Amino acid sequence: MTASIIDGKGFALALRERIATQVASFRTAAGRAPGLAVVLVGEDPASAVYVRNKHKAMAAAGMASFEHTLTADTTQDDLLALIDTLNADDAVDGILVQLPLPDHIDERVVTTRIDPDKDVDGFHPVNAGRLATGLYGFVPCTPLGCLMLLKDQLGDLAGLDAVVIGRSNIVGKPMAALLTKESCTVTLAHSKTKDLSSVVKRADIVVAAVGRAEMIKGDWIKPGATVIDVGINRTDSGLVGDVDFAGAMQVAGAVTPVPGGVGPMTIALLLRNTLVSAHRRARVPYEKGAL
Repeated sequence: MTASIIDGKGFALALRERIATQVASFRTAAGRAPGLAVVLVGEDPASAVYVRNKHKAMAAAGMASFEHTLTADTTQDDLLALIDTLNADDAVDGILVQLPLPDHIDERVVTTRIDPDKDVDGFHPVNAGRLATGLYGFVPCTPLGCLMLLKDQLGDLAGLDAVVIGRSNIVGKPMAALLTKESCTVTLAHSKTKDLSSVVKRADIVVAAVGRAEMIKGDWIKPGATVIDVGINRTDSGLVGDVDFAGAMQVAGAVTPVPGGVGPMTIALLLRNTLVSAHRRARVPYEKGAL
């Protein structure tokens, strides 16, 4: 048995094309483009690349991108003042502060300063609470992208046994909440889970987001299971995920590759969340099925 490869790159491209169509309709209805403000503090090379890629994606979709690049010695108070300005700016539908921040700035203080209704990253505690209690709010882009790939692959997820490996606020916890909302039976596991291989072995769905290169072995996977690998780990042999891809391909029903699986979905969902925010703020209806 050889698993099929889930083409996250192709799915993300199709989603971005649908978003661009919806953006054009929004511009006609609202008289402006949806706007995302991205704040970069310092000169972290990886962060600079991410910000540049987000700007290109915004421009390709016809959205307005407002970039704010601050020096590494920017004070926390100055950063908070900028966020207050962006919260009050009607042209800005989404605010993203690129992480990590310099050590002298408290990420939690910065995250909670963003207006929850402009928090397109879905990191604000208010949005986390909304997700946990089944209310509308922004969901972090990566787990939302994972859910889209799963539903595209499997259709109705109700009743399936799902294991999420990793308990971060950015991926693991919201992923577990999303799968629970889809009526899966969900286990939230992590690196300290006893007999993790046995826990994974019973799962119809495995979402690996633990941050350890190839930690999930092929013989841990239930035959025919769908495996979503969120991990991106740099090794001497290149980028690898949290799952032993070659081993999983011999057992699973479908697997996301690294790279080219979950990664492209993250920016696509950032565009989607920004567009949804623009529609809600301008009170312009949108085609929910298209997004």
